[in-house]
Amino acid sequence: MSSESQGFVKGEAAAALPSSASASTQGPPLSPSTTSRAPELPDELVQAGWAKCWSRRENRPYYFNRFTNQSLWEVPVLGQHDVISDPLGLNAAPAESGESNLGNGQRKRRSSGEQGAGPNTLKRAKVEPTTPISPSTPGGKPWSSAPEDKPAQTNTPSTPATAPAPATATATAPATAPATATATAPTPAPYRPSVIYWDLDVQTNAVIRERPSAMDLPPHPEIELQRAQLVTKLRQHYHELCHQREGIDPPRESFNRWLLERKVIDKGQDPLLPSDCEPIISPSMFREVMNDIPIRLSRIKYKEEARKLLFKYAEAAKRMIDSRNASPESRKVVKWNAEDTMNWLRRDHSASKEDYMDRLEHLRQQCGPHVTAVAKDSVEGICSKIYQLSAEYSRRLRETHMGLLQDPATEVPESPQPSRLVYCYPVRLAIPTPSLPRVELHFENDVACLRFKGEMVKVNRGHFSKLELLYRYSCIDDPRFEKFLSRVWCLLKRYQVMFGNSNNEGTGLQGALPVSVFEALNRQFGVSFECFASPLNCYFKQYCSAFPDIDGFFGSRGPFLSFRPVSGSFEANPPFCEELMDRMVTHFEDLLEQSSEPLSFIIFIPEWRDPVTPALTRMEESRFLRHQLSVSAYEHEYRSGSQHVCKREDMYYRAVHGTAVLFLQNDAGFAKWAPTPERLAELTAAYRPSLSRTSSLSSPGPAHISPGDRDSTLKACDRTQSSVMSPSDHDNNNNNNGSTSSSPQDKLAVTEGQSL
Repeated sequence: MSSESQGFVKGEAAAALPSSASASTQGPPLSPSTTSRAPELPDELVQAGWAKCWSRRENRPYYFNRFTNQSLWEVPVLGQHDVISDPLGLNAAPAESGESNLGNGQRKRRSSGEQGAGPNTLKRAKVEPTTPISPSTPGGKPWSSAPEDKPAQTNTPSTPATAPAPATATATAPATAPATATATAPTPAPYRPSVIYWDLDVQTNAVIRERPSAMDLPPHPEIELQRAQLVTKLRQHYHELCHQREGIDPPRESFNRWLLERKVIDKGQDPLLPSDCEPIISPSMFREVMNDIPIRLSRIKYKEEARKLLFKYAEAAKRMIDSRNASPESRKVVKWNAEDTMNWLRRDHSASKEDYMDRLEHLRQQCGPHVTAVAKDSVEGICSKIYQLSAEYSRRLRETHMGLLQDPATEVPESPQPSRLVYCYPVRLAIPTPSLPRVELHFENDVACLRFKGEMVKVNRGHFSKLELLYRYSCIDDPRFEKFLSRVWCLLKRYQVMFGNSNNEGTGLQGALPVSVFEALNRQFGVSFECFASPLNCYFKQYCSAFPDIDGFFGSRGPFLSFRPVSGSFEANPPFCEELMDRMVTHFEDLLEQSSEPLSFIIFIPEWRDPVTPALTRMEESRFLRHQLSVSAYEHEYRSGSQHVCKREDMYYRAVHGTAVLFLQNDAGFAKWAPTPERLAELTAAYRPSLSRTSSLSSPGPAHISPGDRDSTLKACDRTQSSVMSPSDHDNNNNNNGSTSSSPQDKLAVTEGQSL
C-alpha cells in the first residue's frame, strides 16, 4: 500500500473511532449499531442500511450493511447491480479501478482464507431484508421522486469511492460484524419503486391552532385481530338477516357504506364499530335493503333479460304481499297489477326491450309503495339488530383493549384552548403504546407479506417503502422502528376489514385522483393537503383520514370533520356518500366564515343531476363559490383504491359519471389562489387520461361500464351502483343492481372517493 493511501486510511480510521479510543488503535471496535448512532455517511447510504465500522484485525474502517450482511472496504454505491435481475452484472457501473466489477462497482471485502479461493467456491448471501429501514435524518430520500410513469432516477454516490485495497491485503470480518466469509457475491441494492404515486416532499401550508393529544387507545395487533373477527361475524349476521327476513342477498357494499355513514355521526370510542349513533336506524342501510325488495333490479342489456326481470318482479311482489300482514286494499292492488302483467307477458311476444322496461317501471310505481309498507318494520329490525350487535362488540373490544394497557389514563384535565397558530402536524396519542408482539415480515417477489398469528396482510413493496417514509416523517415515539411492523400490520388489517375481502369490494371507498391532477393542483393552486385520504392512497404527507389512532403514526391529521384549519389550500375528494358530503359542505362554510386568512377548498364530487344531490346544490348556491367546472363521464379517471396490492395495469379506471370541480374560497383565498383561465386550463389538461394507460382503462374497477350500456340501465340506477362491473361480467354477477327510487335519499353513491 502506498504512503498516500495509508495516510488516507489512517485519516478515515481516526474519524471512525470515538474520542476515547482515538489515541489507541487497540480500543474496542465499533459495532454497526454504534456507528449508526453517529453516521458519517450520506443520508442515502444510512437509510439503505450502511454503517461505517472499524476492523480490529485489519486496523482500518470498513462498511457494513445490516440488511444484507454485506461488507465492503470501499464506500458503497447504491443501485448499480441486482444479482437477481442481472446476475452477470451486465448493467453494472464500471469499476473505479482495474479490479473486477462485482455488481455495484465496489470490491467485496474477503476474509484472509478466501483470498486464494476460486470463483466456484463462492456462495450467494441471503439478500432479502427482514426488518424495516431504521430512521435517520428526517427529510432524507432513499430514492428520487420520479414523475408518474417514468422510472425513478438511480441515486449517484455523493461521496467518492476510496482507493481500493491491494490484492495482498488479508482482510477478515471483525468479531462484531455478522460472518460473511462465504458471501462474496454482490447483493442487490435496496428496493426502489420504478413508478411512484406520491410526493412526500411537498411541505404544508395548512395552519391550525395547537390542539391537545388525542385520547384514542393505541393500536395493538391482538385487538386488531379481534376486531377483524368481530366485524366478519357482524357481516355474516347481516347476510343471514337479509336472507331469513327478506329472502335477498345483502346489497353489495351496503355494509361498507353503513360503516361509513355511521362514522359521520358516531360518538362511540371504537375506531371502526359504531356504538353511539342517533338515529339507531341507519338511513343508508335501510334504503339500500328497501331498494332490493322484492327483488334486485340489475342492469339490462337484452330483450329477454328485460322480459324475465319483469316476470320475476311481478311474481315476487305477489308472493310477498300474500305472506305479509298487508291491508286488504294493498293486497288487492298488488295482486291485480301482478296478474295483469303476467297475462300481458303470456299474450304479447312481439314487445321490444323498451316496452318491457316501461311496463316494469309502471308495475314498480303501482306496487312499490304497498311492498315498502309491508317490509318497513322488517327492514328496520335488520338495521336495529346490526347496530345493537355492533355496540356490544365495541364494548367488548374496549374492555379487552384497556386490559392490555399499562395504567392507561382514563381522563385528561381540561386545558384552555391554545391560541398559538402552527403548521398542521400529525395526530399525537396521549396514551403511550405498550410493548407490541412480534410481526413477521417476508417478501414474495414484489409483495411485502406481514403475518401475525397466522393472519397475513400484503402490500406491494413500493407502498411498503412509502409507509416507511411516512412513519419516519411522522412518528415520534419509535425512533428505532421497533413497533413499525406491528403498526403496519394493524393499518393494513384495519382497512382490509373496513372494505371487505371480496374482489374489488370497497376499493372505490379509497380511490384517488390521478398524479397529474395533484401536480397541477399543487403547482397552480398551492394545494398541499388532502381532506379525505389514507396512508395507502395519499399523495401528500399531510392529509386527513378515518382512523387517527393508527393513521396518525403515518402522517394523518385525524378525521376532516374535526379538523379546523385557519388557512391553507386543500383538495377534497370525499367518499360519495350523501350524508358525508352534506356534512362536509357545512364544515367548509363554517371554516370559510370564521377565517380571514387565505383559505381555499377545491372539491371533486360526482355531478348527479337526476335528481341533484343536496351537497352539490348547496355548494352551487354558496356565497364562497368562486368557480365551477365539469369533467365529462368516461373522459377522466381515478386511481384504484386497491393500488397498494393491485397490478400496475389495474391502477386506473375511467369514471362512469361526470365530476363537478368546485372552488370554495374566502376573499383572501381567492386573492391568492384565484381560479384563473390559465390555471383552469392546466388542471383540465391534467385530468385527461394518459394515452400510455389506454389498455389499462378497460380493466374491471370500482366504477367501470362500457358507454354502450348507459341507455340500457334503469334511469335512476347510476347512483346505486356500489361497483359497476364491465359488461362481460354483468350477466354472471347479480350484485350490480339499479335503484328504482326517484329521490336523492333513495339513491346511493358510487363510492369512488377517498377514505373518510
